[in-house]
Amino acid sequence: MNRRILAIALPSIVTNITVPLLGLIDITIAGHLGRTEYIGAIAVGAMMFNLIYWNFGFLRMGTAGITAQAYGRCDHPGAAAVLLRAASLAAAIAAAILLLQVPLQWLLLSVVAPSPDVEGLARQYFYICVWGAPAMLIDMAIKGWFIGMQDSRTPMLMAIGINVANIAASLLAVYAFDMGFAGIPVGTVIAEYTGMAFGITIIVRRHGHLLRSAGLRTVVVAAELRRFFGINADIFLRSACLMAVNLFFVSVGARSGDITLAVNALIMQLFTLFSYFMDGFAFSGEALAGRYAGARDHQSLYSCIRHIFAWGAGVAAAFMLAYMAGADIIFGLITDDAAVVAAALQYHWWCVAIPVAGMAGFVWDGVYIGLTATREMLATILVSSAVFFALYFVLPSAMGNDRLWLAFVAYLAMRGLSQTAVFRHRLLPHIRQW
Repeated sequence: MNRRILAIALPSIVTNITVPLLGLIDITIAGHLGRTEYIGAIAVGAMMFNLIYWNFGFLRMGTAGITAQAYGRCDHPGAAAVLLRAASLAAAIAAAILLLQVPLQWLLLSVVAPSPDVEGLARQYFYICVWGAPAMLIDMAIKGWFIGMQDSRTPMLMAIGINVANIAASLLAVYAFDMGFAGIPVGTVIAEYTGMAFGITIIVRRHGHLLRSAGLRTVVVAAELRRFFGINADIFLRSACLMAVNLFFVSVGARSGDITLAVNALIMQLFTLFSYFMDGFAFSGEALAGRYAGARDHQSLYSCIRHIFAWGAGVAAAFMLAYMAGADIIFGLITDDAAVVAAALQYHWWCVAIPVAGMAGFVWDGVYIGLTATREMLATILVSSAVFFALYFVLPSAMGNDRLWLAFVAYLAMRGLSQTAVFRHRLLPHIRQW
Protein backbone atom coordinates (compact mmCIF):
# COMPACT_ATOMS: atom_id res chain seq x y z
CA MET A 1 0.00 0.00 0.00
CA ASN A 2 2.84 2.39 0.82
CA ARG A 3 4.45 1.70 -2.55
CA ARG A 4 1.16 2.39 -4.33
CA ILE A 5 0.67 5.63 -2.41
CA LEU A 6 4.20 6.88 -3.06
CA ALA A 7 4.09 5.84 -6.73
CA ILE A 8 1.32 8.39 -7.20
CA ALA A 9 2.27 10.97 -4.54
CA LEU A 10 5.94 11.55 -5.38
CA PRO A 11 5.51 12.35 -9.11
CA SER A 12 2.50 14.51 -8.17
CA ILE A 13 4.62 16.50 -5.71
CA VAL A 14 7.24 17.06 -8.43
CA THR A 15 4.45 18.18 -10.77
CA ASN A 16 3.08 20.62 -8.17
CA ILE A 17 6.50 22.15 -7.60
CA THR A 18 7.16 22.35 -11.35
CA VAL A 19 3.90 24.06 -12.35
CA PRO A 20 4.71 27.49 -10.76
CA LEU A 21 7.93 27.57 -12.77
CA LEU A 22 5.83 28.46 -15.83
CA GLY A 23 5.05 31.87 -14.36
CA LEU A 24 8.54 32.27 -12.94
CA ILE A 25 10.08 31.72 -16.38
CA ASP A 26 7.85 34.40 -17.92
CA ILE A 27 8.69 36.89 -15.15
CA THR A 28 12.43 36.14 -15.44
CA ILE A 29 12.42 36.84 -19.19
CA ALA A 30 10.31 39.98 -18.67
CA GLY A 31 12.76 41.15 -16.04
CA HIS A 32 15.51 41.31 -18.65
CA LEU A 33 13.57 43.37 -21.20
CA GLY A 34 14.31 46.73 -19.57
CA ARG A 35 10.92 47.93 -18.28
CA THR A 36 9.50 47.42 -14.80
CA GLU A 37 5.98 47.43 -16.26
CA TYR A 38 6.70 44.17 -18.08
CA ILE A 39 7.07 42.28 -14.79
CA GLY A 40 3.87 43.83 -13.44
CA ALA A 41 2.01 42.96 -16.64
CA ILE A 42 3.09 39.31 -16.39
CA ALA A 43 2.00 39.17 -12.76
CA VAL A 44 -1.38 40.75 -13.54
CA GLY A 45 -1.88 38.54 -16.60
CA ALA A 46 -1.07 35.40 -14.62
CA MET A 47 -3.52 36.45 -11.92
CA MET A 48 -6.25 36.98 -14.53
CA PHE A 49 -5.84 33.46 -15.88
CA ASN A 50 -5.60 31.99 -12.38
CA LEU A 51 -9.00 33.52 -11.62
CA ILE A 52 -10.39 31.92 -14.79
CA TYR A 53 -8.81 28.46 -14.57
CA TRP A 54 -9.29 28.05 -10.81
CA ASN A 55 -13.01 27.59 -11.37
CA PHE A 56 -12.47 24.74 -13.83
CA GLY A 57 -10.38 22.54 -11.56
CA PHE A 58 -13.24 20.05 -11.71
CA LEU A 59 -11.94 19.02 -15.14
CA ARG A 60 -9.04 17.37 -13.33
CA MET A 61 -10.60 16.35 -10.01
CA GLY A 62 -13.93 15.04 -11.27
CA THR A 63 -12.25 13.18 -14.11
CA ALA A 64 -9.76 11.55 -11.70
CA GLY A 65 -12.42 10.23 -9.31
CA ILE A 66 -14.79 8.83 -11.94
CA THR A 67 -11.93 7.31 -13.95
CA ALA A 68 -10.41 5.67 -10.87
CA GLN A 69 -13.71 3.98 -10.09
CA ALA A 70 -14.01 2.71 -13.66
CA TYR A 71 -10.43 1.45 -13.42
CA GLY A 72 -11.23 -0.35 -10.16
CA ARG A 73 -14.15 -2.25 -11.67
CA CYS A 74 -12.14 -3.00 -14.86
CA ASP A 75 -14.58 -0.99 -16.98
CA HIS A 76 -12.17 0.04 -19.74
CA PRO A 77 -14.78 1.46 -22.15
CA GLY A 78 -16.22 3.42 -19.22
CA ALA A 79 -12.81 4.87 -18.36
CA ALA A 80 -12.27 5.92 -21.98
CA ALA A 81 -15.74 7.47 -22.09
CA VAL A 82 -14.87 9.64 -19.06
CA LEU A 83 -11.85 11.04 -20.90
CA LEU A 84 -13.89 11.83 -23.99
CA ARG A 85 -16.62 13.53 -21.91
CA ALA A 86 -14.07 15.58 -19.97
CA ALA A 87 -12.12 16.60 -23.08
CA SER A 88 -15.35 17.58 -24.86
CA LEU A 89 -16.46 19.68 -21.89
CA ALA A 90 -13.00 21.30 -21.71
CA ALA A 91 -13.18 22.19 -25.41
CA ALA A 92 -16.68 23.67 -24.99
CA ILE A 93 -15.59 25.81 -22.01
CA ALA A 94 -12.50 26.96 -23.93
CA ALA A 95 -14.69 27.96 -26.89
CA ALA A 96 -16.87 30.03 -24.53
CA ILE A 97 -13.78 31.74 -23.09
CA LEU A 98 -12.53 32.60 -26.58
CA LEU A 99 -15.93 33.98 -27.59
CA LEU A 100 -16.20 36.04 -24.41
CA GLN A 101 -12.58 37.16 -24.22
CA VAL A 102 -13.36 40.88 -24.60
CA PRO A 103 -15.85 41.17 -21.69
CA LEU A 104 -13.71 38.73 -19.67
CA GLN A 105 -10.57 40.84 -19.91
CA TRP A 106 -12.56 43.98 -19.07
CA LEU A 107 -14.09 42.34 -15.99
CA LEU A 108 -10.81 40.85 -14.78
CA LEU A 109 -8.87 44.08 -15.26
CA SER A 110 -11.60 45.88 -13.33
CA VAL A 111 -11.11 43.46 -10.45
CA VAL A 112 -7.29 43.59 -10.46
CA ALA A 113 -7.14 47.35 -11.25
CA PRO A 114 -3.46 47.76 -12.31
CA SER A 115 -1.83 51.06 -13.24
CA PRO A 116 -2.53 52.41 -16.77
CA ASP A 117 0.96 51.47 -18.04
CA VAL A 118 0.66 47.91 -16.75
CA GLU A 119 -2.97 47.60 -17.89
CA GLY A 120 -2.14 48.03 -21.57
CA LEU A 121 0.58 45.39 -21.46
CA ALA A 122 -1.58 43.04 -19.38
CA ARG A 123 -4.35 43.36 -21.98
CA GLN A 124 -1.87 42.44 -24.73
CA TYR A 125 -0.68 39.46 -22.65
CA PHE A 126 -4.28 38.35 -22.09
CA TYR A 127 -5.32 38.53 -25.74
CA ILE A 128 -2.41 36.28 -26.73
CA CYS A 129 -2.51 33.81 -23.82
CA VAL A 130 -6.28 33.33 -24.08
CA TRP A 131 -5.67 31.28 -27.24
CA GLY A 132 -4.01 28.70 -25.04
CA ALA A 133 -7.29 28.07 -23.18
CA PRO A 134 -8.22 24.94 -25.21
CA ALA A 135 -4.84 23.34 -24.50
CA MET A 136 -4.83 24.39 -20.84
CA LEU A 137 -8.30 23.02 -20.09
CA ILE A 138 -7.84 19.81 -22.09
CA ASP A 139 -4.53 19.34 -20.23
CA MET A 140 -6.50 19.41 -16.96
CA ALA A 141 -8.81 16.67 -18.18
CA ILE A 142 -5.89 14.57 -19.45
CA LYS A 143 -3.96 14.89 -16.19
CA GLY A 144 -7.04 13.93 -14.16
CA TRP A 145 -7.61 10.92 -16.38
CA PHE A 146 -4.04 9.70 -16.00
CA ILE A 147 -4.27 10.01 -12.21
CA GLY A 148 -7.51 8.03 -12.28
CA MET A 149 -5.66 5.39 -14.30
CA GLN A 150 -3.11 5.21 -11.43
CA ASP A 151 -0.44 7.02 -13.47
CA SER A 152 1.00 10.25 -12.08
CA ARG A 153 4.33 9.95 -13.94
CA THR A 154 2.83 11.09 -17.23
CA PRO A 155 1.36 14.33 -15.77
CA MET A 156 4.78 14.96 -14.21
CA LEU A 157 6.48 14.51 -17.60
CA MET A 158 3.85 16.77 -19.17
CA ALA A 159 4.57 19.50 -16.62
CA ILE A 160 8.33 19.23 -17.13
CA GLY A 161 7.90 19.22 -20.90
CA ILE A 162 5.69 22.31 -20.78
CA ASN A 163 8.34 24.21 -18.81
CA VAL A 164 11.16 23.18 -21.13
CA ALA A 165 9.06 24.13 -24.17
CA ASN A 166 8.14 27.44 -22.53
CA ILE A 167 11.78 28.39 -21.98
CA ALA A 168 12.77 27.51 -25.54
CA ALA A 169 9.71 29.02 -27.27
CA SER A 170 9.72 32.24 -25.23
CA LEU A 171 13.44 32.87 -25.74
CA LEU A 172 13.12 32.23 -29.47
CA ALA A 173 10.04 34.44 -29.82
CA VAL A 174 11.48 37.30 -27.74
CA TYR A 175 15.03 37.34 -29.08
CA ALA A 176 15.36 35.27 -32.26
CA PHE A 177 12.12 36.57 -33.81
CA ASP A 178 12.44 39.99 -32.13
CA MET A 179 8.85 39.95 -30.80
CA GLY A 180 9.78 41.68 -27.54
CA PHE A 181 7.23 41.47 -24.72
CA ALA A 182 4.64 39.81 -26.99
CA GLY A 183 6.99 36.85 -27.40
CA ILE A 184 6.52 35.84 -23.76
CA PRO A 185 2.81 34.94 -24.01
CA VAL A 186 3.43 33.45 -27.47
CA GLY A 187 5.97 31.09 -25.91
CA THR A 188 3.52 30.21 -23.13
CA VAL A 189 0.79 29.31 -25.62
CA ILE A 190 3.19 27.16 -27.66
CA ALA A 191 4.25 25.37 -24.46
CA GLU A 192 0.64 24.65 -23.48
CA TYR A 193 -0.16 23.09 -26.84
CA THR A 194 3.10 21.11 -26.66
CA GLY A 195 1.97 19.64 -23.34
CA MET A 196 -1.45 18.78 -24.73
CA ALA A 197 0.10 17.13 -27.80
CA PHE A 198 2.41 15.09 -25.57
CA GLY A 199 -0.50 13.92 -23.42
CA ILE A 200 -2.63 12.97 -26.42
CA THR A 201 0.29 11.09 -27.97
CA ILE A 202 0.79 9.02 -24.81
CA ILE A 203 -2.93 8.27 -24.62
CA VAL A 204 -3.07 7.11 -28.24
CA ARG A 205 0.06 4.97 -27.93
CA ARG A 206 -0.72 3.35 -24.56
CA HIS A 207 -4.50 3.43 -24.45
CA GLY A 208 -5.63 3.67 -28.05
CA HIS A 209 -7.47 0.37 -27.70
CA LEU A 210 -9.53 1.86 -24.85
CA LEU A 211 -10.56 4.83 -26.97
CA ARG A 212 -11.58 2.50 -29.79
CA SER A 213 -13.72 0.51 -27.34
CA ALA A 214 -15.66 3.62 -26.29
CA GLY A 215 -18.27 4.24 -28.95
CA LEU A 216 -20.60 7.22 -29.07
CA ARG A 217 -23.28 5.28 -27.21
CA THR A 218 -20.90 4.76 -24.29
CA VAL A 219 -20.05 8.46 -24.12
CA VAL A 220 -23.62 9.83 -24.24
CA VAL A 221 -25.31 7.46 -21.75
CA ALA A 222 -27.86 9.72 -20.02
CA ALA A 223 -27.29 8.39 -16.49
CA GLU A 224 -23.51 8.72 -16.80
CA LEU A 225 -23.81 12.24 -18.20
CA ARG A 226 -26.03 13.27 -15.27
CA ARG A 227 -23.52 11.81 -12.84
CA PHE A 228 -20.60 13.44 -14.65
CA PHE A 229 -22.12 16.91 -14.67
CA GLY A 230 -23.50 16.55 -11.13
CA ILE A 231 -20.06 15.72 -9.73
CA ASN A 232 -18.41 18.52 -11.67
CA ALA A 233 -21.05 21.03 -10.58
CA ASP A 234 -20.37 20.17 -6.92
CA ILE A 235 -16.61 20.63 -7.40
CA PHE A 236 -17.19 23.91 -9.27
CA LEU A 237 -19.21 25.29 -6.34
CA ARG A 238 -16.54 24.06 -3.91
CA SER A 239 -13.90 25.94 -5.91
CA ALA A 240 -16.06 29.07 -5.74
CA CYS A 241 -16.12 28.78 -1.92
CA LEU A 242 -12.33 28.39 -1.79
CA MET A 243 -11.92 31.41 -4.06
CA ALA A 244 -14.26 33.51 -1.91
CA VAL A 245 -12.19 32.75 1.20
CA ASN A 246 -8.88 33.42 -0.57
CA LEU A 247 -10.02 36.66 -2.19
CA PHE A 248 -11.44 37.93 1.12
CA PHE A 249 -8.19 36.99 2.86
CA VAL A 250 -6.10 38.94 0.33
CA SER A 251 -8.44 41.95 0.30
CA VAL A 252 -8.43 42.26 4.11
CA GLY A 253 -4.64 42.08 4.14
CA ALA A 254 -4.42 44.71 1.40
CA ARG A 255 -6.59 47.10 3.42
CA SER A 256 -4.36 46.61 6.48
CA GLY A 257 -1.29 48.28 5.00
CA ASP A 258 1.68 47.31 2.85
CA ILE A 259 3.63 45.63 5.67
CA THR A 260 0.67 43.45 6.69
CA LEU A 261 -0.03 42.59 3.06
CA ALA A 262 3.60 41.54 2.58
CA VAL A 263 3.61 39.53 5.84
CA ASN A 264 0.46 37.66 4.86
CA ALA A 265 1.92 36.95 1.42
CA LEU A 266 5.06 35.49 3.05
CA ILE A 267 3.10 33.21 5.38
CA MET A 268 0.78 32.19 2.56
CA GLN A 269 3.84 31.12 0.57
CA LEU A 270 4.65 28.70 3.40
CA PHE A 271 1.08 27.38 3.26
CA THR A 272 1.42 26.97 -0.52
CA LEU A 273 4.68 25.03 -0.11
CA PHE A 274 2.99 22.72 2.41
CA SER A 275 0.03 22.28 0.07
CA TYR A 276 2.30 21.14 -2.79
CA PHE A 277 3.36 18.15 -0.69
CA MET A 278 -0.06 17.42 0.79
CA ASP A 279 -1.72 17.62 -2.62
CA GLY A 280 0.56 14.79 -3.75
CA PHE A 281 -0.96 12.51 -1.10
CA ALA A 282 -4.43 13.88 -1.88
CA PHE A 283 -3.88 12.72 -5.48
CA SER A 284 -3.03 9.28 -4.08
CA GLY A 285 -6.37 9.38 -2.28
CA GLU A 286 -8.19 10.29 -5.50
CA ALA A 287 -6.60 7.45 -7.46
CA LEU A 288 -6.58 4.68 -4.85
CA ALA A 289 -9.84 5.45 -3.03
CA GLY A 290 -11.56 5.61 -6.43
CA ARG A 291 -9.93 2.36 -7.50
CA TYR A 292 -11.05 0.49 -4.37
CA ALA A 293 -14.50 2.07 -4.47
CA GLY A 294 -14.90 0.86 -8.05
CA ALA A 295 -13.78 -2.64 -7.02
CA ARG A 296 -16.02 -2.52 -3.91
CA ASP A 297 -12.96 -3.50 -1.85
CA HIS A 298 -13.67 -1.86 1.51
CA GLN A 299 -10.72 -3.50 3.30
CA SER A 300 -8.20 -2.03 0.86
CA LEU A 301 -10.03 1.32 1.05
CA TYR A 302 -9.70 1.40 4.85
CA SER A 303 -6.03 0.47 4.58
CA CYS A 304 -5.47 3.14 1.94
CA ILE A 305 -7.05 5.86 4.09
CA ARG A 306 -5.06 4.84 7.19
CA HIS A 307 -1.78 4.81 5.29
CA ILE A 308 -2.39 8.16 3.58
CA PHE A 309 -3.25 9.75 6.92
CA ALA A 310 -0.01 8.33 8.35
CA TRP A 311 1.98 9.88 5.51
CA GLY A 312 0.04 13.13 5.88
CA ALA A 313 0.78 13.26 9.60
CA GLY A 314 4.47 12.72 8.88
CA VAL A 315 4.54 15.52 6.30
CA ALA A 316 2.62 17.87 8.65
CA ALA A 317 5.03 17.11 11.51
CA ALA A 318 8.05 17.77 9.30
CA PHE A 319 6.69 21.12 8.13
CA MET A 320 5.61 22.07 11.65
CA LEU A 321 9.13 21.45 13.00
CA ALA A 322 10.74 23.24 10.06
CA TYR A 323 8.53 26.30 10.51
CA MET A 324 9.02 26.23 14.28
CA ALA A 325 12.80 26.11 14.11
CA GLY A 326 13.60 27.96 10.90
CA ALA A 327 10.91 30.56 10.18
CA ASP A 328 13.47 33.38 10.24
CA ILE A 329 15.72 31.56 7.74
CA ILE A 330 12.81 30.77 5.40
CA PHE A 331 11.50 34.34 5.50
CA GLY A 332 15.03 35.63 4.85
CA LEU A 333 15.30 33.45 1.75
CA ILE A 334 12.05 34.83 0.35
CA THR A 335 12.77 38.52 0.99
CA ASP A 336 15.69 40.68 2.13
CA ASP A 337 13.37 43.38 3.53
CA ALA A 338 14.31 43.37 7.23
CA ALA A 339 11.14 45.19 8.28
CA VAL A 340 8.89 42.62 6.59
CA VAL A 341 10.87 39.69 8.04
CA ALA A 342 10.70 41.18 11.55
CA ALA A 343 6.95 41.74 11.23
CA ALA A 344 6.40 38.22 9.83
CA LEU A 345 8.24 36.61 12.76
CA GLN A 346 5.57 38.00 15.07
CA TYR A 347 3.10 35.68 13.32
CA HIS A 348 5.35 32.64 12.81
CA TRP A 349 3.24 30.55 15.21
CA TRP A 350 0.45 30.67 12.66
CA CYS A 351 2.94 29.06 10.24
CA VAL A 352 3.41 26.27 12.78
CA ALA A 353 -0.37 25.85 13.21
CA ILE A 354 -1.15 25.64 9.49
CA PRO A 355 0.22 22.09 8.84
CA VAL A 356 -1.50 20.73 11.95
CA ALA A 357 -4.84 22.34 11.13
CA GLY A 358 -4.74 21.69 7.38
CA MET A 359 -3.45 18.13 7.01
CA ALA A 360 -6.73 16.22 7.42
CA GLY A 361 -8.60 18.44 4.99
CA PHE A 362 -6.10 17.75 2.20
CA VAL A 363 -6.24 13.98 2.75
CA TRP A 364 -10.02 13.86 2.97
CA ASP A 365 -10.38 15.99 -0.18
CA GLY A 366 -8.53 13.32 -2.12
CA VAL A 367 -10.53 10.47 -0.58
CA TYR A 368 -13.87 12.22 -1.14
CA ILE A 369 -13.02 12.89 -4.79
CA GLY A 370 -12.01 9.26 -5.25
CA LEU A 371 -15.33 8.17 -3.71
CA THR A 372 -17.08 10.83 -5.86
CA ALA A 373 -18.69 12.03 -2.62
CA THR A 374 -18.63 15.54 -4.01
CA ARG A 375 -21.99 16.62 -2.57
CA GLU A 376 -20.72 15.82 0.92
CA MET A 377 -17.42 17.57 0.18
CA LEU A 378 -19.34 20.67 -0.93
CA ALA A 379 -21.39 20.62 2.28
CA THR A 380 -18.25 20.52 4.43
CA ILE A 381 -16.58 23.41 2.58
CA LEU A 382 -19.75 25.48 3.00
CA VAL A 383 -19.65 24.84 6.75
CA SER A 384 -15.92 25.62 6.92
CA SER A 385 -16.32 28.83 4.91
CA ALA A 386 -19.17 29.92 7.17
CA VAL A 387 -16.90 29.35 10.20
CA PHE A 388 -14.17 31.47 8.58
CA PHE A 389 -16.41 34.45 7.88
CA ALA A 390 -18.31 34.15 11.18
CA LEU A 391 -15.13 34.05 13.24
CA TYR A 392 -13.58 36.98 11.42
CA PHE A 393 -16.60 39.22 11.99
CA VAL A 394 -17.24 38.04 15.56
CA LEU A 395 -13.67 38.36 16.84
CA PRO A 396 -12.68 41.83 18.13
CA SER A 397 -10.93 44.11 15.65
CA ALA A 398 -8.33 44.86 18.34
CA MET A 399 -6.77 41.49 17.50
CA GLY A 400 -5.53 43.03 14.27
CA ASN A 401 -4.00 40.62 11.76
CA ASP A 402 -4.22 37.76 14.28
CA ARG A 403 -7.98 37.85 13.82
CA LEU A 404 -7.61 37.01 10.13
CA TRP A 405 -5.13 34.20 10.77
CA LEU A 406 -7.17 32.68 13.58
CA ALA A 407 -10.20 32.59 11.29
CA PHE A 408 -8.13 31.01 8.51
CA VAL A 409 -6.58 28.31 10.72
CA ALA A 410 -10.03 27.52 12.18
CA TYR A 411 -11.33 27.23 8.62
CA LEU A 412 -8.59 24.73 7.74
CA ALA A 413 -9.26 22.71 10.91
CA MET A 414 -13.02 22.71 10.32
CA ARG A 415 -12.51 21.25 6.85
CA GLY A 416 -10.81 18.21 8.34
CA LEU A 417 -13.15 17.86 11.32
CA SER A 418 -16.34 18.17 9.30
CA GLN A 419 -15.11 15.73 6.65
CA THR A 420 -14.15 13.22 9.34
CA ALA A 421 -17.61 13.46 10.89
CA VAL A 422 -19.39 13.12 7.53
CA PHE A 423 -17.25 10.13 6.57
CA ARG A 424 -17.99 8.30 9.81
CA HIS A 425 -21.71 9.00 9.99
CA ARG A 426 -22.74 9.16 6.33
CA LEU A 427 -20.20 7.52 4.02
CA LEU A 428 -18.92 4.68 6.21
CA PRO A 429 -22.33 2.97 6.65
CA HIS A 430 -22.71 2.94 2.86
CA ILE A 431 -19.21 1.52 2.35
CA ARG A 432 -19.88 -1.29 4.86
CA GLN A 433 -22.72 -2.48 2.64
CA TRP A 434 -20.35 -3.36 -0.21
